[in-house]
Amino acid sequence: MVDKLISILAAVFAGGAVGCGALFLLRTLAGVEFERMGAAGSRRLPLMIRLALPFVPLTRAMAASEGLSSWRRVEEPKLWMAGYGETISATDFVAVKLVMIGLLLLLLLLGAVSGRIVIPGLIGLLLAIYPGVWLAATVKRRHLSIMKALPNVIDLLTLSVESGRDLLSSLRDILARRRMDDLGEELTRTFQEIQLGRKRSEALRALADRVRQIDLTATVNAIIQAEELGVSIARQLRIQGDMQRAKRFALAEKLANEAAVKIVLPLVVFIFPAVFIILLGPLVLQTIRVFGG
Repeated sequence: MVDKLISILAAVFAGGAVGCGALFLLRTLAGVEFERMGAAGSRRLPLMIRLALPFVPLTRAMAASEGLSSWRRVEEPKLWMAGYGETISATDFVAVKLVMIGLLLLLLLLGAVSGRIVIPGLIGLLLAIYPGVWLAATVKRRHLSIMKALPNVIDLLTLSVESGRDLLSSLRDILARRRMDDLGEELTRTFQEIQLGRKRSEALRALADRVRQIDLTATVNAIIQAEELGVSIARQLRIQGDMQRAKRFALAEKLANEAAVKIVLPLVVFIFPAVFIILLGPLVLQTIRVFGG
């Protein structure tokens, strides 16, 4: 009985260790990135995507087929939201997903032949879902970065416009002095489009449609409406700055309040069982030996 209990506990903790190791490995590989140049500058793709790129020609024809057009339409805006719209096309990204799915099927076949299908199947499943998970996480991270940086940029624009400068000159000077980040990259792209002759309202609408971050979209719509209605842009910017700052503060409070709740699961699942085993394990074994003997 004792040996069976110890074997079960060892199997459970070994499985947990393997799972945590696999997640750590995927996270580490996601952090190892290579540069790939795009028209807007250097973008970086994770190692797992780059490893699949040499096999993309094998699946590109299928990815470009009419039957997968809806899949491409879903992935394309996500790539632009993540900042990779000019780095990798929607067709190539779908082709990468097909490569990963093919690898999953290959691993399942090898596992079925060898009689051990669980571990190859899990590895193949992780590889198959990795591109989608990576893209969704990148979009979420980028939107959060833009939300955090937006109030400061709006405040700088407000001060500059209230001092008598026009919006484009103010934006140019702010971008020249700020450290380049996700918001700065998108604003730089928009500023360059305006310099090349695109109407300012069209460039701003394209910015909102490309990024699809609700706070940035609200600010862009306020600027466009102020121009169309002849309202003071500085006043609209000040209102938007106050709103975005309050929203950022509310998000910080929400995350701080959630921290205490989120730490309960690791405590209950990982820390408490180990403490109980260390403290009560010898006592339980001794009791079993005494009464069992």
